[in-house]
Amino acid sequence: QVVRTPASSANLGAGFDVLGMALDVYADVGTGPVPDGAQPLDEHHPGRVAFDHLGGRGPMWLRCNIPMARGLGFSGAVRVGAAALAVVQSGRAIGNEIDAILELATELEGHGDNVAASLHGGVVAYVDGRAIPFAIGPVLGSAAFVAWVPDATTSTDRSRRSLPARVERTAAVHNVGRVAQFALAFAHDDPELLRGATDDRLHQEERLPLVPGAAAAIAAGVEAGAWCGWLSGSGPTVGLLAAAAVVDEVVGSLPAGGHAKVLAIDAEGARLL
Repeated sequence: QVVRTPASSANLGAGFDVLGMALDVYADVGTGPVPDGAQPLDEHHPGRVAFDHLGGRGPMWLRCNIPMARGLGFSGAVRVGAAALAVVQSGRAIGNEIDAILELATELEGHGDNVAASLHGGVVAYVDGRAIPFAIGPVLGSAAFVAWVPDATTSTDRSRRSLPARVERTAAVHNVGRVAQFALAFAHDDPELLRGATDDRLHQEERLPLVPGAAAAIAAGVEAGAWCGWLSGSGPTVGLLAAAAVVDEVVGSLPAGGHAKVLAIDAEGARLL
């Protein structure tokens, strides 16, 4: 039995701890013989912990193409996949236990935006413990996610400690407007509404200076034709959403000190292979 779970980009600019997007790079978790390129998981691994919490039993393994500590939801994807694997092992369907998987993965992860995206696929809002999927039309559904991945890693916990305990009302109002704009872009399948929709005043101003080149990558990518860009999760990866026609220009504009990956939105979420 093998469950495949997509990576994610969280926050999506102004949607701090609320918005998440699933991406087509994956973590596979399974039971049985360990296949080539996979690693067995001990009792301390985040995936094993999630597996055990939902009653999983026996040895398990992980094969993963999601980079660790790069802001692409590695730990969230592994926890979701392992929890879903425990559900499958017990003879239940993932879709019938999706609320339990989301609740456990959120508890272990500490926030639900990235795990909701990895579980449901597509673009989601995590609100009061539940995931609300966005409708995705053909234009934005075929968009490219250009990831600029720096050579450095980041710690989510350390990054969160850099954030102020309080925010100004004007900053909160600014972000409410941008999140509404982002959601409406998907509701209308209108990428032009994405321009400016990821401008954030709650967390990126503190986090971007911690990642050399990140602010420059966002600015350069948008200047080259991307609709919008943001710091993926707590970084260090920068995500840019763009039409396929301008991907080469966007990739070519990105600064040295990192490499580019061209990904797409994963529409399926966690699934049994």
